[in-house]
Amino acid sequence: MPANAAIDDEPDTPNAESATVLLVDDQPVIGMVVRKMLAVDPAIAFHMCTEATEALAKARELRPTVILQDLVMPGSDGLELLMAYRSTPETRDIPIIVLSSNDEPGMKKTAFAMGANDYLVKLPEPIELVARIRYHSRSYMALIQRDNAYRALRHSQKQLLETNRELQRLTNADGLTGLANRRHFNETLAQAWQQSHATQSPLSLLMIDVDFFKSYNDRLGHLAGDEALQRVAGAIAASCNERNDLAARFGGEEFALVLPATSAAQAMALAEQVRARIEALGIVHATPVGEHLTASIGTATLTADPASDPTALIAVADKRLYRAKCEGRNRAVGG
Repeated sequence: MPANAAIDDEPDTPNAESATVLLVDDQPVIGMVVRKMLAVDPAIAFHMCTEATEALAKARELRPTVILQDLVMPGSDGLELLMAYRSTPETRDIPIIVLSSNDEPGMKKTAFAMGANDYLVKLPEPIELVARIRYHSRSYMALIQRDNAYRALRHSQKQLLETNRELQRLTNADGLTGLANRRHFNETLAQAWQQSHATQSPLSLLMIDVDFFKSYNDRLGHLAGDEALQRVAGAIAASCNERNDLAARFGGEEFALVLPATSAAQAMALAEQVRARIEALGIVHATPVGEHLTASIGTATLTADPASDPTALIAVADKRLYRAKCEGRNRAVGG
């Protein structure tokens, strides 16, 4: 799709009914005649450049809707100027009408090959010149408006995509900890279960429960309890090693880690890492376990069976979490 690189720099699209003409010709008398021809239409703004070496810079500055270009000028080849216009982002789509005294078919063919949009022999009838300028200017303005609309559409689509992603993130996230919420945990575990069955790879799950958290809340209040849960959640999230791992808040002070393609030994090693990270937070909480907040963890590893479902994995991890609590807490129990 053609694009005028200058559009983004312009605050407004010019009026489609107006036209800005840049005549590039070394003869001032030609300029006077062309100016008089175009004066019949007050919506056409006329500008002239008599130096070929300044034509490109003038066109970039002025941003005309049509360029009238002479082919024979001192110190420059008009055909080279055509190529220069077409090689410059700000001018590459501006319509160029060659205004030349050369009426040879070969020259016309070359001019069109170099990027000219139209060719008039000096000097055409005023009505024809105005009509050609009007036609090419309107076509150019339609191109600009289309490209601006396309860019605006792409911008809106990008904003919509970003908004949808943020909404999806908020829908899937626990409001307090920022980890996945229970709904997202259930969805992810179901998908991981299907993948485990398809690839016959092990699927592991860690169920994590903060030890004696009710007494922490009762003693320090819910605000302190919320802050403690946020810090625990950060320690759990920091232990996710793989892109497909999912850390979630299962409910209350209970968390979970879904670990696709993870063996029992790997899950147990990760559980110990999570337990150590939580204890290392140094959150003061005097309990029968020690002086700091700790957590108990149960791990489970299964290869999905089509005759069962992910609740089987949760049940095993829950039983081992219960064992961890019964055996003294602040520990991980696997199978």
